[in-house]
Amino acid sequence: MNSSRLKLPPLNALKAFHAAARHNSIRSAADELLVTPQAVSQQIKLLEDILDVQLFERRGRTIEPTEAAILLARFVDAGFEEFKEGVKRVTNQKYRDRITLNVSPYFATRYLMPRLERFRKYVSGSDLRLTTMVETPDFSRDDIDVAVQWGYGDWGDLDSTLLLKDPKLICCTPEIAAGTKTPQDLTSQTLLHPVLQNSLWADILQHLNVEAPETAGDIAFHDAATMRRATISGLGIGLISVIDAQQDIRVGDLVAPLGTELLNDLPEDKVPGFYLVLPKAHRRVSGVAKFCDWILSEDWREPA
Repeated sequence: MNSSRLKLPPLNALKAFHAAARHNSIRSAADELLVTPQAVSQQIKLLEDILDVQLFERRGRTIEPTEAAILLARFVDAGFEEFKEGVKRVTNQKYRDRITLNVSPYFATRYLMPRLERFRKYVSGSDLRLTTMVETPDFSRDDIDVAVQWGYGDWGDLDSTLLLKDPKLICCTPEIAAGTKTPQDLTSQTLLHPVLQNSLWADILQHLNVEAPETAGDIAFHDAATMRRATISGLGIGLISVIDAQQDIRVGDLVAPLGTELLNDLPEDKVPGFYLVLPKAHRRVSGVAKFCDWILSEDWREPA
């Protein structure tokens, strides 16, 4: 079925199902909704007929949800929570000014946190809420207004704008560097890479005309800080952001065994970056629009 043409069931039927699923009782659902048990039963039967799915098994005066009901209840519950949040935001100035932001942990620590005071001055009185999930959020489910994500700019229907490129240096400890003299030597080492967007090593090896080994002994990490610590600990060869790699090389914790300019000519579309990501419709919210205006006005290549 074409989801764009899917007709939603009546709200009253969903309300009756929502209450019955939470209470596992027709009578308790009726008490909550201030209607008769017969009215609740009729609405649930209507919903079952529309969906052509059995939602409850009747056992005397009790009901037991079917597998379909358990699945549906999760989404209906999330939907009613969204309704409440929407009503709260448009009727209460305190919630109307709230901006919930999800930021890549590395970008938050390295770039955003030192500049947040600038935003507070730019939009006085804003109520900014910050989370740091690595994965791209589900903007509806996770109640996120706007995000800064690490990747290559491919976020489907979401609106994305590049804030800052994040080029990498191939780094390792001096001990590992002793056995890494040519790009081909990379194939005999443990390669450390991010869980998300983990095509980076494949792109680099292809760029260096090195065939990736059939059985890789790679280790994947959820965030850049953990990968950096693993590289310094000698677990393998890591791809470290240039600003961090330069610092670690300067103090002697790491070296660039193949040189610091090896990846300078990596194609632009193979270099990850940090992107402002949000649903297009969210830009219509004044607080979100102001945040976008501010973050796009900043030169993120410059230190805070």
